[in-house]
Formats: sequence, structure tokens, C-alpha cells
Amino acid sequence: MMKLIFDDATKRILVSGELTFDTAASGIDMTDQLFAEVDPLDVDLSEVSRSDSAGLALLIEWMRQAEKLDKPIRYFNMPAQMLAMAEASGLEELLPLQ
Repeated sequence: MMKLIFDDATKRILVSGELTFDTAASGIDMTDQLFAEVDPLDVDLSEVSRSDSAGLALLIEWMRQAEKLDKPIRYFNMPAQMLAMAEASGLEELLPLQ
């Protein structure tokens, strides 16, 4: 299960749980309203417990959503497992990592 909440203290969207094939589709649905309400789109990934290639695909989809809304998006605190997958696939240069 994946959760998205806006953290008023940090002004970031906190992602928690798993970013996997089982949760990625719901991750797109969850962001429609949230992304419309938040600017900039600073996404904290520190609470992601597990991810696979669908999790990386979800981050790319969120970049597309941000572009459509003409809002900047940045990813903070990417877990080591996700970062290793991004590096292995050459995506680390595409993703706006902080």
C-alpha cells in the first residue's frame, strides 16, 4: 500500500509504503487533486519501503503531470534501492533528484 500526504511542516508531499506494480496505478490517481493544490511539487521519498521498476515509471509519470500543470517537481531522499535502479537504467540524470 502507498500513501501520499502533504506535510505542512516541510511543505513537501510525503510518499510512504511501496511503489510497485501493485500500487503504481493508484499513485497516478492519488496525485491528480494533490498536484493541482500544491506548488512547487517537492516529493519526499524517505518513507518508501520498497520499489520496483514500476515505482520509477510512476516518478516519470509524476514529472509529466507536473509539466502539464506547469509546476516544478523535485524528488528528495530517494531510498538507496530506488537510486540504484535509477542509476542502472540511466534515469538518475532525467529525474530531478535533490
